[in-house]
Amino acid sequence: MIMRILGEGQYEITDDHLGRLNELDAALQSAADADDETAFTTALSALLDAVRSYGTPVPDATITPSDLVLPDEDTSLTEVRELLSDEGLIPG
Repeated sequence: MIMRILGEGQYEITDDHLGRLNELDAALQSAADADDETAFTTALSALLDAVRSYGTPVPDATITPSDLVLPDEDTSLTEVRELLSDEGLIPG
């Protein structure tokens, strides 16, 4: 799966890591539902850090569509709420 972090780049993520990313996504969803800015900021940062850690950066010269686009760390809780579905940011 190719995930893009807005303003940063793309990362190739293997299926082995999707379970952990979904756990972090669930924490983000919970923080957004609770309208908890502090927990939201922490959860978004943890999710993006995990994508960077688990993922392999896709070279900038490679043009490939993203399967999933994640907001950057400066995205507000209100803006992320608009991106969230019933499954959070990461389906599955």
